[in-house]
Amino acid sequence: MIMGRVSKVLSWRFFILFSLTVNVGFFGSILYEGVVSLKSLYTAREDQTNMCSVKDHEAHISRSCSASTSITEIEDRSKKVINFDHGDPTMFERFWQKMGDKSTVVISGWQLMSYFSDPKSLCWFLEPEFAKEIVKLHKLVRNAITDDRYILVGTGSMQLFQAALYALAPPDASKPIAVVAAAPYYNSYPLVTDYLKSGLYSWAGDAYTFDRDEPYIELVTSPNNPDGYMREAVVNRSGGMVIHDLAYYWPQYTPITSPADHDLMLFTVSKSTGHAGTRIGWALVKDKEVAKKMTKFIELNTIGVSKDSQLRAAKILQAISDNCQHLGNHDDGKSFFKHSHRLMTKRWEGLRDAVRQSGLFSLPEFQPRFCNYLDRVAEPHPAFAWLKCEGDIEDCESFLRGHQIITRSGKHFGADSTYVRVSMLDRDETFNLFLERLSHINS
Repeated sequence: MIMGRVSKVLSWRFFILFSLTVNVGFFGSILYEGVVSLKSLYTAREDQTNMCSVKDHEAHISRSCSASTSITEIEDRSKKVINFDHGDPTMFERFWQKMGDKSTVVISGWQLMSYFSDPKSLCWFLEPEFAKEIVKLHKLVRNAITDDRYILVGTGSMQLFQAALYALAPPDASKPIAVVAAAPYYNSYPLVTDYLKSGLYSWAGDAYTFDRDEPYIELVTSPNNPDGYMREAVVNRSGGMVIHDLAYYWPQYTPITSPADHDLMLFTVSKSTGHAGTRIGWALVKDKEVAKKMTKFIELNTIGVSKDSQLRAAKILQAISDNCQHLGNHDDGKSFFKHSHRLMTKRWEGLRDAVRQSGLFSLPEFQPRFCNYLDRVAEPHPAFAWLKCEGDIEDCESFLRGHQIITRSGKHFGADSTYVRVSMLDRDETFNLFLERLSHINS
């Protein structure tokens, strides 16, 4: 009797223990599978993110890889910071993608190993192929005289600007020569001029207020950065020398009314074709001694200029010239300047609409002129918008920053803080978001 009871108790205990063991195993299996599933989900999302990163690295145009990421982008759209402080010309990427191999350069490891490009040339590090394409493009666009000029190459036009200051400044003067520009002027001019604290030249401010009876160097940027207007020299006194920065004198930004014909003219691949990362600029110089001094500056500064970059720039200029010539300059989609002009026109129309909808801002007004390249009357569409905050807004940069829009204050350009400079050259998705946000700012 007692043994029977003990047996029943043990049987129940065994049954409970067995059930508990089975259930623990079952729930453990579920938990394990859940962890594995979560881990797999995390790994999949991580892989997807990595794929997006790879795609972004390879082609900066696409910003989403699936519907799951686009939901996050839509949620974060209002929080995205729009940085239009700089003028990075990424809007031209799509055009060059469509061009494919027409602008591709392949350089073997054994090529271009020497310092010298043409030892007999005044600018001995200038690649002849690049010089040829510069002349061809200027003659096609008709924006600058190249005859009887020395062509110099620099690591961007800013190096050529420094070389020009060095070449024009008297070497034996009792004090540094004054360097001026009419306000609003490009904000890097004062910084670069005084950066090395040279004994040859120094920044003297706004050309409109320069009243010293002494030699000077005037910087004329036309079209002007930041306000987009065409410029001429302001001081016009004896003993003065002028550097003409024509980085934006191309058909997508302004009507080409006549070929520029100045003693010293600066251009850059950055703004003409959009290839800022190539770091190539060129100068057209009349005076041989000035050209020699500028070459010596670059020689001492960087021992020449990258041949790789020059050959890439030559190929890009060639692609533009060949397309325009073969198409008879009538195909908007394949002619670089007509395509870019259409894009800039559309962007400026959108910006003016956004400004009207907001009611808090104003923009410069430009007079249409006949463009020799487009063969018709056209309006200027500058690379930067000189935006002014109206009403009681005294600090336009801070006001826009409060709306997640970063710009550059007018105070850096010799103007007041009610103005800001806004880049017009960013990618489509960023620029369209900017227009959308700007149009809704009304208080």
